Amino acid sequence: MTEDPRGFGIYIHWPFCKAKCPYCDFNSHVRERIEEEAWRASYLKELAHYAALTPGRTVSSIFFGGGTPSLMDPATTEAVIDAVARAWRVANDVEITLEANPTSVEGAKLNGFRAAGVNRVSLGIQALDEADLKFLGRQHNQREALAALDLAAGTFDRFTFDLIYARPGQTPRAWEKELARALTFAADHISLYQLTIETGTMFEQSHARGDFVLPDEDAQAELFEMTQDMLGAAGLAAYEISNHAKPGSESRHNLTYWRYGDYVGIGPGAHGRLTLDGRKLATRQHRAPERWLEMVAAQGHATRQSDTVPIEARIGELTMMGLRLAEGIPLARFEAEAGRPFAACLDPARLRRLHEGGFLETRDGRLVATDAGRQRLDAVLGELLG
Repeated sequence: MTEDPRGFGIYIHWPFCKAKCPYCDFNSHVRERIEEEAWRASYLKELAHYAALTPGRTVSSIFFGGGTPSLMDPATTEAVIDAVARAWRVANDVEITLEANPTSVEGAKLNGFRAAGVNRVSLGIQALDEADLKFLGRQHNQREALAALDLAAGTFDRFTFDLIYARPGQTPRAWEKELARALTFAADHISLYQLTIETGTMFEQSHARGDFVLPDEDAQAELFEMTQDMLGAAGLAAYEISNHAKPGSESRHNLTYWRYGDYVGIGPGAHGRLTLDGRKLATRQHRAPERWLEMVAAQGHATRQSDTVPIEARIGELTMMGLRLAEGIPLARFEAEAGRPFAACLDPARLRRLHEGGFLETRDGRLVATDAGRQRLDAVLGELLG
């Protein structure tokens, strides 16, 4: 079959953390004891199930996310990577990323993950300020964060790290100083997220009680613009709203998501998108770790949902994901997903208003959100998709 230039990814969800961060709404759990051999065997079973559904594909990326995958035994990581290579063809330049926290215990395992086949690590630094690390519920301190960045740089040719900004009380001057320090460690990629209050998190409760106040909209905009300017000057262009990279160093796995390519999701709560016989399937695995293990043992997978995505929903998903990217969406992609011309995919009056407002552009055969549009993308999508 002709290979999809958007790639084909495998996502592996490790659902365990040492502690639940108060801002996090991911499917993560704290357990005193983990039967890792059972988890290893279950991952391999679920991989085999999806490999049978997607024969002949070439894997361009593998991503170990969580949770905290660096709590995993590197032997489990290696077993999964080997199983992927047996089940599918693997690109010569396959990107294999593992998310890690910068505690000293996890940092000491980076060499083991590299030996297992991981060639890119993503560190959850989140802040370089001691007080804010505690506020964010992180298990590491500033010293460990900086040591982990040095270790990652010496262990992997490619690495990235995350920072959260627009934190309570954070001033532009303080963020400028912190970001400048972070950039001395950045190699070719960095992710920067504004702090948001997610439903169901500990922060949702404490924020509602008035325990802390986020910067107002004007302050957030000033911090965002400062971030864009500093990253641009450092040669790390914003290829996606929150992700910056030197040309050619973008996250290949995440680009598959944003370009609305296919990917398999393995592990508790993992989502997938697969195109089979012209249909786009949305898959979702059972969220609860113990129930997921039981289901995989009983039937070889723990797929809770495998639904055909209707045409209108495909258009919506393609739009929501693709407009996050600086490159935008090829107009031809709308026709490929919907089976009808671009002009018949989105409401022309809404498109015209957003073009006239300076939030969207159509250029070089692509629909693109302008800088102003990407800064207000939720509002733009609300107007565009109704």
